[in-house]
Amino acid sequence: MAYNQKKCVVVLSGGMDSTLCMAIAKRDGYTLAAMHLNYGQLTEKREEKAFLDVCNYYKVEEKIIVDTKFFTQIGGSGLTDDSVKIENADLDNKVVPNTYVPFRNGNILAIATSWAEVIGGSAIFIGAVQQDSSGYPDCRKKFFEEFEKAINTGTKPETQIKIITPIIDFSKRDIVSHSVVIGSPLELTWSCYRNSDTACGTCDSCALRLRGFRQEGLEDPITYLARPEYK
Repeated sequence: MAYNQKKCVVVLSGGMDSTLCMAIAKRDGYTLAAMHLNYGQLTEKREEKAFLDVCNYYKVEEKIIVDTKFFTQIGGSGLTDDSVKIENADLDNKVVPNTYVPFRNGNILAIATSWAEVIGGSAIFIGAVQQDSSGYPDCRKKFFEEFEKAINTGTKPETQIKIITPIIDFSKRDIVSHSVVIGSPLELTWSCYRNSDTACGTCDSCALRLRGFRQEGLEDPITYLARPEYK
């Protein structure tokens, strides 16, 4: 496959962060390819639906859903291990929460790199957020800088792949405001760690999302079982 300077793989979970990345990549003139991972998470089917809805919205023709169920065998996370209960949100917590999936972004980037090399992509867009990432160690700038070096050491000489993290310095409020400005379809996205029908409103992901909308003075278009006032 010929190398294409303006073709990218967007790692698209179906959440509002990765969906904004899709919108940014499209705005910046990239030909879009979308990759989604089913890794045994509690809301796997709902996230897959959000992925497909967003792909349809942006008319993405080249897409792939990758099954990485080995995460459930490894365990160690409330998202993939039935023996680990997902904690209620504590946005002041300074300890990595039990929703951290060990080295998930490393695995995601490795798979995305393989696909990008096959289809001739020049970039991988990933919606990592350093500020509001619940303290996940694989959401830091340094991690992505080092991983990009590994990619370009371990691929063919003619392969040139950049990791692009356009919202790495954003808060959730920034993500909400930029999504509105750029026209990213927030109503199609899914963030809840627990539920697949109505968002719980009390897990870390729901809390960060709700706080972002509240800070921006907007109403989240999806429905929740509870809408606490997170500060």
